Amino acid sequence: MKRSWLVTGMVTLFTVFAVQVQAQSTAEPSSPVYDPHALFGPLFYPQSGSSYRSGNGEPGPDYWQNRADYQINASFDDKNNKVSGTVVMTYKNNSPQPLPYLWMQLDQNLFNTKSRGAAKMPAQGRSRYGDSQSSFDGGFHINSVSVSAVENGKPVDYAPDTVITDTRLQIRLKKPLQAKGDVVKVKITYDFIIPKYGADRTGVLTTTNGEIWAVAQWYPRICVFDDIQGWNTLPYLGASEFYLEYGDLDVNITVPAEHIVVASGELLNPSEVLTPEQLKRYNAAKESDVTISIRNKDEVTDPKSRPGKSNLTWKYRITGARDFAWATSKAFVWDAVRMNLPSGRKALAQAAYPVETIGKDGWNRGAEFTKASLENYSKRWFEYPYPAAVDVASNVAGMEYPGIVFCGAESRGESLWGVTDHEFGHTWFPMIVGSNERKYGWMDEGFNTFINGISKGDYNKGEFQEAPLDGHQISRYMFGERTESILNTPDGMKEFNIGIALYFKPAYALGLLRDQVVGRERFDYAFKKYIRDWAYKHPSPWDFFHSMDNSLGEDLGWFWKSMFLENWRLDQAITKVEYVNTKAANGALVTIENRDRMAMPVVVQYKTVSGLTGRKTLPVEIWQNNTNWKFKLDTKEELVSVVIDPDHAFPDYNPDNNLWSSVK
Repeated sequence: MKRSWLVTGMVTLFTVFAVQVQAQSTAEPSSPVYDPHALFGPLFYPQSGSSYRSGNGEPGPDYWQNRADYQINASFDDKNNKVSGTVVMTYKNNSPQPLPYLWMQLDQNLFNTKSRGAAKMPAQGRSRYGDSQSSFDGGFHINSVSVSAVENGKPVDYAPDTVITDTRLQIRLKKPLQAKGDVVKVKITYDFIIPKYGADRTGVLTTTNGEIWAVAQWYPRICVFDDIQGWNTLPYLGASEFYLEYGDLDVNITVPAEHIVVASGELLNPSEVLTPEQLKRYNAAKESDVTISIRNKDEVTDPKSRPGKSNLTWKYRITGARDFAWATSKAFVWDAVRMNLPSGRKALAQAAYPVETIGKDGWNRGAEFTKASLENYSKRWFEYPYPAAVDVASNVAGMEYPGIVFCGAESRGESLWGVTDHEFGHTWFPMIVGSNERKYGWMDEGFNTFINGISKGDYNKGEFQEAPLDGHQISRYMFGERTESILNTPDGMKEFNIGIALYFKPAYALGLLRDQVVGRERFDYAFKKYIRDWAYKHPSPWDFFHSMDNSLGEDLGWFWKSMFLENWRLDQAITKVEYVNTKAANGALVTIENRDRMAMPVVVQYKTVSGLTGRKTLPVEIWQNNTNWKFKLDTKEELVSVVIDPDHAFPDYNPDNNLWSSVK
């Protein structure tokens, strides 16, 4: 999901938090509070590896996860904003335990006025996830639930009891679903009204030529049962996103014939839902490196641009995915262009948007941006897995699903690139690497924001490249008194802090690790291995930490602890500069001090009276058993200045003590 201020870049973030920074003291602590034992203690990891999750950060030899395949038949009533559907989920229990009940997510129930999420809305003002004053009373209407299986070639009715608790549905089985491979089919019929503004993840946008419906969290989905917690049943409250099982999804969506439906995966029946001319263009786009309009702006209001029927059923399929979303409208302009992936495989990049978003750097660049983003990430990290991708203009500021993203229709130029690239970056986190967003939002938002920063420099010879961030300035945003640590659930954070703790701070931390601590080549190797090892699986934070440590050959507990688990700050200071035996020709001795709880490597730059400059880099290990450290500079003449972190790369909260100068 895209925070609205992230769309226009990090500069906006600084403006948003200016008042906070001004209110915070930058005074040095009265005495150093750094404790080497607290930071470098040997028991950072809470447990050793197991047969499920190895100590080297890889899935263990007995790793398992359950599987859910979905067959959904849905119809859409555009007069009443109503979706009616039947979902048949085939669920396989690969776990070593029998399951006497199943838990399913009913995320639309957030929009019931009696939901827990509604109760968390502020009495005054507004959260981006809802409004306590809203009169909309939505949620799923569950009309029927049945569970069946085939045993010894005969159908068996599991005759379940069902209990709905807020955004969860418990299905209590007549007999347990047996371990290691037992399969049941769960059939649910349901309907719901699409909210106008659904927690910035689903909604309805009114345009000149009709509404655009962005539809997500739209069918009951199984909760994850894993080896870490068992059933993951945290309620959907708005801020925390999703944790889902993988499988194949076959979806049929019946809509008024004047509508165009774009969705996750591959369109299976284009000849049935497109005009002959549109079908010709659709097939041509699959072979074109230049964007082709399947339906152009001049055809949107032309009845001949749609088949002359009352309703049409659009059939989509996506495999090896964790979710499915779709959008529908009679107002869509629809563009497409071929994607060329590293393996030689081809896929289709698309954009669907209303005519009023066309213009210089407008949504007519949407398919181009989609293609560039996905091709780039495929080369850098892991190949894009789906047959198609579509960028949809909507009233959702930015939200991601497999093969489809919803982005703010008002976005243009750099902001449109930024939101498109961010949302499609989520293909890797969490669509491919299936972390638990409900608990660890930073494992998708932070990792994604990190790869976005690299992508921005890659695109079109740096068309939207930004200047490097100043670590000294941003440290005051990231480590202020009102901020919180990264390792908190999104629902447990102040909404004010979510952008920092889930997006910005983990992205900055990974960039710091890559550029300043271990180096790009080593980091990229380790990060790609983590993606490869956990593709279509469910890693925990500890799996990530273990994986990076092992691939890099480093014990980074000190880094993970201070940057991710705690909200500790960095304050490195120069306390003394003196010459060996009081003679400049003998070299200089510099004493530095670590004054706050975080530690980092030290980069020092010096300048002599003749204008010579040099640098010295000290590893973080100098702080393992010291609060201060003295080192020698092999200079031959008097020094003019010595400065810690001359590039402002590190998050030094108090840079005022970083400089020693001979000029008083």
